[in-house]
Amino acid sequence: MDLVPAGYAALSQLEKYTRSTVDATVLHLIKVRASVLNGCAFCLDMHAQEALADGEDQRRLLAVAAWREAPFFDARERAALALTDAVTRLGDHGVPDDVWDDAVKHWSQEEVANLILAIGTINVWNRIVISVRRQPPALT
Repeated sequence: MDLVPAGYAALSQLEKYTRSTVDATVLHLIKVRASVLNGCAFCLDMHAQEALADGEDQRRLLAVAAWREAPFFDARERAALALTDAVTRLGDHGVPDDVWDDAVKHWSQEEVANLILAIGTINVWNRIVISVRRQPPALT
């Protein structure tokens, strides 16, 4: 971060924007899910702790890893989690039509655009943190 402060400042501004435009509960779910998929222990630890501090239920938070099977998420949250999976694991054919259709069924076009920005932002953070091998703080 010290080597390219302007770049990190720009990414921090995007982070600030997503926090102001995406529901906090959904944003926590997005950050935790993408961090699980990417294997980013630092971000997973940080965002799980933030979610818990903001009042997220521990069982829901743990169930993000198996959200399709868990009964704890409403239709809007499921659409956001499916979009998170699709954007994070973006394959040769992009976001599948059924995932996109479900997202726009439950979220407005502007909300979907903001979800995509939030998903993209956490994926960038995950890639940076994994690349520099940053670890979560030790357990106390």
